[in-house]
Amino acid sequence: MNIYHNPQLFKKLIIFILTITLVTACNSIQAEQRGTAKEKIVSGDNYGELHDQGKLRTYYFYIPKSYNPDRPMPLVLVFHGDNGSGQSISNVTRFNELAEKKGFIVVYPDGIDQKWSLRGNAQKRVDDVLFVSALIEHLQQQININSHKVYAAGFSRGGILTQALACKLADKIGGFASVAGSLPVRLKPNCQPQTPISMLMINGTNDRDVLYEGDDHTQRGALVSISNMVDFWRSHDQCTSSKESPQFSKDQVKASLYTGCSGNSEVWQLAVVNGGHFWPGGYSTDENLNKFNTKLGLNASETIWNFFQRQSQ
Repeated sequence: MNIYHNPQLFKKLIIFILTITLVTACNSIQAEQRGTAKEKIVSGDNYGELHDQGKLRTYYFYIPKSYNPDRPMPLVLVFHGDNGSGQSISNVTRFNELAEKKGFIVVYPDGIDQKWSLRGNAQKRVDDVLFVSALIEHLQQQININSHKVYAAGFSRGGILTQALACKLADKIGGFASVAGSLPVRLKPNCQPQTPISMLMINGTNDRDVLYEGDDHTQRGALVSISNMVDFWRSHDQCTSSKESPQFSKDQVKASLYTGCSGNSEVWQLAVVNGGHFWPGGYSTDENLNKFNTKLGLNASETIWNFFQRQSQ
């Protein structure tokens, strides 16, 4: 049968051809859009956003010049303290300089209203642990990230969030570091990660915001003592031995490294003698703190990265 002599058959054939052409064109456009989105990731300063739990979330991130879209790169997430931002904690920690030198991506998420929430509640506050999980997945779609080398570090409330992430996101994050933070009393009984946790903790013995001796457990938002926090992670990882690290002066930094832990994990504590609520070696406009930092000789950012380098998921 000649289709040109059958109008209905000819019409169906034309519709079929047009449909195939349209689908192919749409797929091509989508592919181009996906490619364009990835091409927007350039070395240096970048800013991103995503929707999560009904909120628009933002983050600042730095891509080193050595980044190659065809080669996966380690990722370090850095969390600010209360009243801070991703940009402000990047200025303090100077992780960008380290990322450029050592070859990793560093991301600084922004808390809602400059704060972090460890769980949602009746006031419709978000759960930032869930946000971090969504952020990691979002970043993996945008950037070529080594999923076995994703790490988290935080300062103050960001350090407390990092402790919570160790409890709940050990399947996505391979190493944790909290500076001037501790483990919430409320969270501790339910903190039961299924894998060993590599944890570095840096705390000042004279910190008046996150007390070295811990809080009254009955008060809202109470934190356990630093020794209690260290013992908790030692016990979880079943560490069998400990030793003092020789790389720091005992008079300024008491460093305890707990080894023989399950899964080759590590628990490392640095107690800054007479140190307050600060990021050791970080940028500050306080000249007294700068003098203390110079004398201390401890760069928290470099120490954290060296610690992360030894870990893998």
